[in-house]
Amino acid sequence: MHEPEPLEFVGVNEVRLRGRKLLYFSGCDYLRLARDPRLVREAGITLQKYGLSVAASRVTTGNHKIYLTLESALAKFFASETAVVVPDGYFAPIVAAQALARDYSHVFIDEFAHGALSDAARMFDCTITPFKHKDAADLRRLIAQCGPASRPIVLTDGLFGHDGSVAPLREYLTILPKNGLLLVDDAHGAGTIGATGKGSLEYEGVKRQRVVQCATLSKAFGAYGGVILGSSALRKRILERSRPFTGTTPLPLPLAGAALEALKLLKREPDRRKRLKENQTHVRNALRAAGWEIADAPGPMIRLPAMKESLNAKLRARLLKAGIYPPFLKYGNTSSGGSFRFIISSEHTRAQLDKVIALLTDFRRL
Repeated sequence: MHEPEPLEFVGVNEVRLRGRKLLYFSGCDYLRLARDPRLVREAGITLQKYGLSVAASRVTTGNHKIYLTLESALAKFFASETAVVVPDGYFAPIVAAQALARDYSHVFIDEFAHGALSDAARMFDCTITPFKHKDAADLRRLIAQCGPASRPIVLTDGLFGHDGSVAPLREYLTILPKNGLLLVDDAHGAGTIGATGKGSLEYEGVKRQRVVQCATLSKAFGAYGGVILGSSALRKRILERSRPFTGTTPLPLPLAGAALEALKLLKREPDRRKRLKENQTHVRNALRAAGWEIADAPGPMIRLPAMKESLNAKLRARLLKAGIYPPFLKYGNTSSGGSFRFIISSEHTRAQLDKVIALLTDFRRL
């Protein structure tokens, strides 16, 4: 894998590359909280008050009160019975899976699921079967082959990072038997979609019964760490069964403080999500009008169709000439050669959005 050049983040929507300042449409800081001075200040206050780390597992001497406060605030924000904070968002579905491993006989996973879910699936030590991307009919067919005594669990992203689309969670729950479970990695959906930012479950209008929702605090929330949202019984299982949780030092205390501040800000400033939706709708509609095939999706990712390598090189050069960082990447197994994926934030100005629209409109005419 080619290691990307280091970037320096400057201002709100810019990065510096090789000494040059470029407009930035990448990353996952959707609400631009990662460098918000209020989060930085709260992290500093927490650092001075408590230090850097508890330097111990939470099941020994590391169960600091700030983790319990953060879990209570997250459970309230997401309207979940409980929340369990873990050191990293990638870690969250793995911790949950190990806690649940003895309870399920068959794992079904979306073919485009994030790598965290692929790694989590291995924790179940049973048959793992991919199903076609967001295809409820294919999932139904596969579950029907398992027999009436099976206990299936379905693993899927909530909001898919490659194109901003949402999994059909309501359909999946109608397919699952009563003893089945849905494990949703909502890293990109949490904080960005749903009427109040609760993510893909809220967007799809599903209740939390038979659903475990995992999320990260390092994207829309601008801090760091992961969270598992579920029942009190699940929390008990995590504490009893999950070695990745019981054997790991929790996230640094200043980042827990920053995450708490982010939750407060999102409650006080719902207009951030409103601006995010308005910005992505503006760009998506303009690019469609210009002839681009853009997915109709609620997420802040706008992915261009895969193109020939020569066209990729031309677009990359045009973006750099215009002062825009080229957001080209290979995202999991969604495309073999990679594609351009533009990330829209709540804080991009209309002038900045129109600049990239104009460039892509002109490029489409080639």
